[in-house]
Amino acid sequence: MIYVLLLEPLLYRALGLATLLIALWAFQDALRRKAPVFEAADKRTKGFWLGMTGGSVAVGLLSTLAAGSLLPFTLVALVAASVYLADVKPSVSGSGRGSGPYGRW
Repeated sequence: MIYVLLLEPLLYRALGLATLLIALWAFQDALRRKAPVFEAADKRTKGFWLGMTGGSVAVGLLSTLAAGSLLPFTLVALVAASVYLADVKPSVSGSGRGSGPYGRW
C-alpha cells in the first residue's frame, strides 16, 4: 500500500507532463496555420483553437507543478489538445480525408 501512495504523485506528474507536451505541440501547430484555412476546412476559428490549446498548455503546466490536484482539468486539457491534433490538424494541413492520390472518397 505504501508503494501506491509513493507512486501516485509520480503518475500524476507524468500525466501532467504528457499533457503539457501534447498541448505545446497542438498550440505551436495552431500558431503556424493561417486563419482562413480553419474556416475553409469547416472547423472553428483560429482564435478558438488557439484559446483551447493555449488553455491546455496552461493546465498542463499547472498540473505538472501541482501533481494530482488538477486531475479533471488535466484530462479535459489532454482531450482538447488531442482533438485538435487528431481532427483539426489533418484538415487544415491538407493531409486529411480526400487529399490522397485518388481524390475524395
